[in-house]
Amino acid sequence: MFLAIKELKHAKFRYGMMSIIIILIAWLVFILSGLGNGLSTLSAATIKNLAADYVVYERSAGATFSKSIMSGNLIDDIKKNKDVKDAAAFGSSMAAVSKEKTDDSSKKTDVALVGITADSFIEPNVIEGKQLSTNKKYGVLANSNLKDDGYKVGDEIRVSNSKMKLNIIGFVENETFNHLPVLFANMDTWREYQYAAPGADNGIKNPVQAIVLKAPQLDKAQLDKQFKGIETVTKSTAVKGMPGYKEENGTIVMMLSFLIVISAFIISVFFYVITIQKTSQFGVMKAIGASNRFISKAIVAQVFVLSFLGILVGIGLTYLTALSFPKDMPFNLDGKLVVLYAITLLVISLLSSLVSVRQITKIDPLTALGRVE
Repeated sequence: MFLAIKELKHAKFRYGMMSIIIILIAWLVFILSGLGNGLSTLSAATIKNLAADYVVYERSAGATFSKSIMSGNLIDDIKKNKDVKDAAAFGSSMAAVSKEKTDDSSKKTDVALVGITADSFIEPNVIEGKQLSTNKKYGVLANSNLKDDGYKVGDEIRVSNSKMKLNIIGFVENETFNHLPVLFANMDTWREYQYAAPGADNGIKNPVQAIVLKAPQLDKAQLDKQFKGIETVTKSTAVKGMPGYKEENGTIVMMLSFLIVISAFIISVFFYVITIQKTSQFGVMKAIGASNRFISKAIVAQVFVLSFLGILVGIGLTYLTALSFPKDMPFNLDGKLVVLYAITLLVISLLSSLVSVRQITKIDPLTALGRVE
């Protein structure tokens, strides 16, 4: 380590340039990570936030809410299963709302209308106003970002292409579905909107799109056999079933993977070139007794110091950059992802140093001394 630090101090410009490259790479990785996580959060935050373990769909729905319709009467029967602690109905619809009747699209806000049962275990806690109540059929909980559009507690809002009028009774936080802010409504209110067209409910009593379960020890295969026509999946599978979720995540992961591979190549080439340039010096060191291991440890130490400091600075720049983003920017830098990508970058950098280490073992002291003379 002593030799590595001494050389870093001696060739400040050379290693400073490499540090800047590592910082920029780390900065870009964390920015893309935050944007990717932000997009996935917008897509399925409401499902991720559910205090649940499993979701039950219609068997032919392919774990997709919009393709599923089943009877809510199943809930009482499912609750009788010894492994099910609680169960609640769930339904979702896309809608547009406005404060007044208007034909101006700019005055309408796209939302996801989500139907749940008041006082159920999946109802989110309000940060302002009151919780859902069966006494207020058309009362809804709105995601807090609707405040940016001028909505507030007590507002009466109209649902486009419908005669329905809703009343905001409270605000919740970080609740989005299909990239849209959520309005949580009572199940009866949601059914009134979703199945307004005659025959839209297929003659099913108390239709719901899914049943959410709190059942950490559930045998989902056994439950599917117990009730015909259902498919039980984990909450993570339900999240992945959201439209566009896998595609968005796949794109971001592919970009990050390419970036990490490219960064490993750049770091490898940089230290390989430096090693070639210092062949004579390393040869002299080996001639006077320095072992391959001693010199290799110095190279690895240099890579570690530069990468570690560069990654730390990159993380700091990412958080500073996030402060300048507009409020509606889908940016969410998860702490666990920061640690994961930081470790990944550090390991990739250390592995890339093996290219230089291998070159050191090939240096012949006698040949190197001849070059010096």
